[in-house]
Amino acid sequence: MTARAGQAPLLGVGAAAALVVGVVLCLALPRLPAVALFYVLLVAGLGTWWKIAGRWRWTGALLAGFALCGLHATASLDGQLPAENERGDFTVTGRITGLPESEPRRTRFEFRVHDDPALPDVLRGAKLRLSWYDNEWADEPSRRHELQPGAEWRLQLRLRAPRGLRNPGGFDAERHALAARIAATGYVREQATALQLAPARGLDAWRDRIAQRIAAAVPGTGSRYVRALALGDTRALTDTDWELLRATGLTHLIAISGFHVGLVAGAFALLGTAVWRLVPALGLVVPRPQGAALAAFAGALGYAAVAGFALPTVRTVLMIAVAVAARLWRRPLRIPESLALAAIAIVLVDPLALLSAGFWLSFGGVAWLLWCLPQAGRRPVRDFLSAQWVATLGLLPLTAILFGQASLAGPLANLVAIPWWSLVVVPLSLLGTALEAMQAGCGDAAWRLAAAAFELSWPLFERLGESPLALWWLPEPAWFALPMALVGAFWLLLPRGLPGRPLALLLWLPLLWPDRHLPRAGEVELVMIDVGQGTSLLVRTAGHALLYDMGPAVRDGWDAGERAVVPALLALGVRRIDTMVVSHADSDHAGGLAAVRRRFPAARLLAPESAAIPGAAGCLAGSGWQHDGVQFRFLHPPLHFPDLRNESSCVLRIETVHGALLLPGDIGEAVEERLVGRLPEDLPAEVVLIPHHGSRHSSSADFVAATGATLALVSAGHGNRFGHPDAGTVERWERRGTTVLGTPEGGAAHLRLTSAGLQVQTERARRRRFWDATTRDTPPL
Repeated sequence: MTARAGQAPLLGVGAAAALVVGVVLCLALPRLPAVALFYVLLVAGLGTWWKIAGRWRWTGALLAGFALCGLHATASLDGQLPAENERGDFTVTGRITGLPESEPRRTRFEFRVHDDPALPDVLRGAKLRLSWYDNEWADEPSRRHELQPGAEWRLQLRLRAPRGLRNPGGFDAERHALAARIAATGYVREQATALQLAPARGLDAWRDRIAQRIAAAVPGTGSRYVRALALGDTRALTDTDWELLRATGLTHLIAISGFHVGLVAGAFALLGTAVWRLVPALGLVVPRPQGAALAAFAGALGYAAVAGFALPTVRTVLMIAVAVAARLWRRPLRIPESLALAAIAIVLVDPLALLSAGFWLSFGGVAWLLWCLPQAGRRPVRDFLSAQWVATLGLLPLTAILFGQASLAGPLANLVAIPWWSLVVVPLSLLGTALEAMQAGCGDAAWRLAAAAFELSWPLFERLGESPLALWWLPEPAWFALPMALVGAFWLLLPRGLPGRPLALLLWLPLLWPDRHLPRAGEVELVMIDVGQGTSLLVRTAGHALLYDMGPAVRDGWDAGERAVVPALLALGVRRIDTMVVSHADSDHAGGLAAVRRRFPAARLLAPESAAIPGAAGCLAGSGWQHDGVQFRFLHPPLHFPDLRNESSCVLRIETVHGALLLPGDIGEAVEERLVGRLPEDLPAEVVLIPHHGSRHSSSADFVAATGATLALVSAGHGNRFGHPDAGTVERWERRGTTVLGTPEGGAAHLRLTSAGLQVQTERARRRRFWDATTRDTPPL
């Protein structure tokens, strides 16, 4: 760690920062270059880092980080199921890893495939993410309850490469699969032929048994939180639980956090010191300070194992290992150096760990505390309060960027939760787990005490979380907002007495109040949200917003309204929806309605009268309204139109001085011909949503010709079982000179009708990354 004058330390803070910057630069690439370039850069970088003195050493670390990340990313992408095997059926044997998650209609689990020569190379030893669906029509009932961690099975699977929806503010499933080295996703077919080859065994099986014991022994709300804090088992936490934890800024304390690992390590260090004092002869073998350090590492490692070696725990274990190694070698090691060594270790072992939010929050939080409170520990109460202020202010920019939200109640909630949960609830939970491991039934009392202690604090957090000011949703800001906000935080945290500190708040404006780029009067913006096999479109004018359909909710529990539509609306800065239109009652259009209405309860709701949706007024042909110089008018269905499901869809025309949009729902050829015959003057539009997701029973030649569209939009799921959009349908539009743009290829689509014409951009094109499903099969640069 030391260096001669004028030299940069080999493993110092500067080298760690350079290594991290190199990884970040690689992760920002839109496409990966050839793998040979990474090998060349790795050799050059390691050589410069190791041999060259001065600041060039940091350049070597940067190159090494860049190259190492590229090699890991290339290997992860090469390990994913190739396009020629998409939606293929495979019979595999392997072991269930992690803890399976049961939902109302399915169980999700991870599966490590055995090295079977009969399988394609990409699947041998691969990690899969699978679903076992309940099949109520099967001859035998589903046996998904038998899916236990550590059990070995032979399964018939339908697989495809990892792929997800792409929306503003949405979860990037492809990035997550890259970081987790997921080779394929899929589901179990022919469940009756599934065969368990070996019973549950191993660490995950033990964790599952202990979780079941806690569930049986501890009643009430506290039970699921004790499981999370004792074992890292968050399966029992509901969406409502997570919403409340986010609103109060307490998600970092749930499951097993790095802070809790540090507490366990400290407790084991004290225990080791006590043992060495009680047995002085041990000092002849290992000195007491070194013995305490080894005990701390053993405790941290054991606790991380109980948590299933989750990434936050692994980071803390690495930091503790660095400190223990320094103590064993009797070398002084300052906390910044320990942090730098831990960062270097993580990047060298797994540079793709930087794709996780936890890496940035944990290292960023410690770095802020080291800089602002270098002498902490002399005044415990004051230092604790100061640490809360520093962590809240310093991490707010990262939290806003990573999650699109900030908890205004977080600082107050953490003042209570950190000491109470960490010093009372967690130790009792761990005590119960340790006692249960020694003798079945001995841990019940400790777990019940932990749950009772937790429930004493929970009402306070419920009140804080239900406050309208608890959670502050932030629109997606420009790229420069984060560095400006970090500079502002640095400025605000400078020592007292420096002039101009309040001016630092101005640097936060691009992050906290970004420009939402709303249309001007007379202009219209349309965002086709990627909801898979369904439809949801946001239409905005200068001061109003309309949502046309809310996406699907399917029987396995997945709700596009909650998972895709609401996050996209919040990321786009939608603060109020004035009107919601449900085109018809089919679940792929109306399934997400309940979730959207919970977030935007004041919106006016319109739907076909035959849909019988509670609280909805009819979308009758001829009715309409005007907002900000833009005219909205329904063309279909007319009064007393029969309930024909798709054919009853609300057909909405949106007209501006710059052009028109036509949203026809799921109408088919019969209604299309009716519109062509009766309302031909209302059909021409610059942009048309292709009816019924591009079904072959829609988009008749006459209807296509009548619209004369420049752009036709398709909202459908990638590789959906209906074959939407139909190739013949797409050809009819393209034959007329219309550009067809779909969510399967581009994700969410952003378009505007302005005086400058039609402007179009897809989400995948707007933010290209090398792990994107549409680019990972292309040849390297």
